Formats: sequence, structure tokens, C-alpha cells
Amino acid sequence: MAEDYAFIDIAARGEGVVAKAFGNQVEYCRRAGATITARIVAAVGVLLARGQGGALFGRMRGWPGAPLADALPLRIAGGLHALHLAGTEPALAPLYAGKEADDVALIAAAIRQHEDALLPWLDGPPQTNEAGRSASFVAAMLWLSDHGLPPRFECLEIGSSAGINLMLARYRYVLGGVGVGPEPGAMRFAPEWRGPPPPEPDIAIVSARGCDVAPVDLADPAQALRLRAYIWPEHRERFARMDAAIAEARREPPDLVEMTAADFVEAALARAQAAGTTRVLMHSIVWQYVSADQQQRVTAAMAAAGAVATPDRPLAWIALEANRVLHHHELVVRYWPGGAAPVTLARAHPHGAWIEWAGG
Repeated sequence: MAEDYAFIDIAARGEGVVAKAFGNQVEYCRRAGATITARIVAAVGVLLARGQGGALFGRMRGWPGAPLADALPLRIAGGLHALHLAGTEPALAPLYAGKEADDVALIAAAIRQHEDALLPWLDGPPQTNEAGRSASFVAAMLWLSDHGLPPRFECLEIGSSAGINLMLARYRYVLGGVGVGPEPGAMRFAPEWRGPPPPEPDIAIVSARGCDVAPVDLADPAQALRLRAYIWPEHRERFARMDAAIAEARREPPDLVEMTAADFVEAALARAQAAGTTRVLMHSIVWQYVSADQQQRVTAAMAAAGAVATPDRPLAWIALEANRVLHHHELVVRYWPGGAAPVTLARAHPHGAWIEWAGG
């Protein structure tokens, strides 16, 4: 499994790749401290290898895309978690409590009983909205301001899901001893900080707008349940964060539209930019879900806008994305004019538990 994990190509598809994707996801979850999710994914993987019948397993075995890039293992894991959260399948309770259980038998029975309800979970990628990732965005903005970009940020986010990270200006951050944002804030983030502290310029987030191909309305209980189902059950603090985000979104909804990433970025970059502001594109754990043609259009739009950026109206790109080969998440920035080459600022926990700062 470790060898498969190290060398699998995230874009690979075809015979044998589904099994490798499940093995990769198990190791990924274990290394992120998600032991229950690892057990669930492993059990589904065993059933796939055994040739378990049924429409759900048939669809997964014949997956037409790239199963790892499409997060196929997490799609079925989300569906199973939803059965547990809704109380639809009480037999799964010992597994989700972290107790010893016959994982394979429990998962097989749950899938047999609820196959019709689980099949739609394969239709779209996980919605992995996590407010803790905002801390990495803010750390990158501190670095950008320290490198001469205006400290007033106009934020554009793709893959915003429910827009939880679009509310980043409402949160409080303590990053290596550096405080940012309102006190006490709708939420407070103080990730374990590893390495030298970040720069300390005063920054302001003047606006935040985002898009998603299937935006989630946190005011809808069914949609909120779907988001909760994608939270790894062993990371209990994330459920409290979700509750806080739901309350904050109901108080003042985030600025979120239904659009593809490329359409949104192209339209946003075409708008006039105020002098003395830094326009920044940001995204976290979403790039792998963006199709190749959309990635190309976003990249081309950013390059074209960067070519005409000025010191008074600069452009930046902040990405917190998974490196599936080295198994870590990298915080990478680019900016125009003058910093078009990617700079890796940090490694970070995927849900904001820690940031290992390099500072570029």
C-alpha cells in the first residue's frame, strides 16, 4: 500500500487504478489522523477486491474518470457517514465511535440495505469546505504585503462550496504569535505554528466573492447535512466549526455564485480594480476537481491579467493544494508584477491544525 501511495498518478485511470486509489486514500487518511475514515475506505476497498456485487460496486469498478482526482473513495465515505449522521443506519455506530468492529461486514450490510440512497453520492465530488484553511490564506496575505503588495485585499475564490472561507474577514487568527482579524471573531484559529513567525503588516480584506459549480446553501438543513457528512468523523472540532459557520452564514450570507471556475475568474478579472488593492485568486483542495480545460483557462486568464498588473493594482494567486506524491499540502503563492514564479510558503494540515512555515 505504501508503494502505491507514493507513486500513484492522481490523473491515472483504467484497469487497476480504482483499487490503487482506495489504497492511496487509506494511507492519506491515516497520515492525516483520520483513522475512522481510513477504516471505512479500507473496508470498501476490500469489498471491491472481493468482487462484491451490486450497482454501486459495479459503478465504482467501471469508473470512467480518474478515481483519485475525482475523490471516488471520499464520495462513498461521505454517503456512508450521512447514513450514520441521520440515524438511518444505527449498525454503523460502533465503527464511527472508533470501537473494534467487523468493518467489512458492517459496510457490506449498509451498502446492501441503502444502495439506492448511496448511488447519488457518486455523482459529484466531495464538498470539503473547511474554515481552518482560511488561516493559510491569511498567512499568505501577510507575506504578500511584506513583499510590497498593497495590504488591502480583494479576494476571489473558486470551488467555494458553501462559502465558509469567503467569510474569512470575520474570523480571528493567531499565527505564530501574530494576531489578525476581529476579536473575538465568528471563529478563532490558532494553528500549531512551526518555523519562524510570519510577517506582521496590517492587512484588510475589503471584499470576498466566490463561485462553485454546485454551491451549498447552509440555511438548508439537507445541504448542511451533506457538508457535515464530508467532515471526517474523528475531527470533532470541525463539527463545531461547521455549526459556527452555519450561524454566521445565516446572519449574513457569503457572496457566492453558481459558475464554473474559468467563467468566474475571467469575468472577475475583467472588472475594474480599485487602486491600492491587491486582487487575489485563492483556492484550497479544489484544483484536482477542476477539469483540465478549466485549469488551462484559469491559468491563461491569470497570466494575461498579470501581464498588465501594476504595483498599485497587483494580482496574486494563493493555492493550498495536496501534493499526493509527497503527502502534504503546500501553500503556494505567485504575484504580478515581479513574482510570477511560484513560491512555496508552507506545508499545512488539510484542516488547519498546523502550519509549517518556510516563508519563501
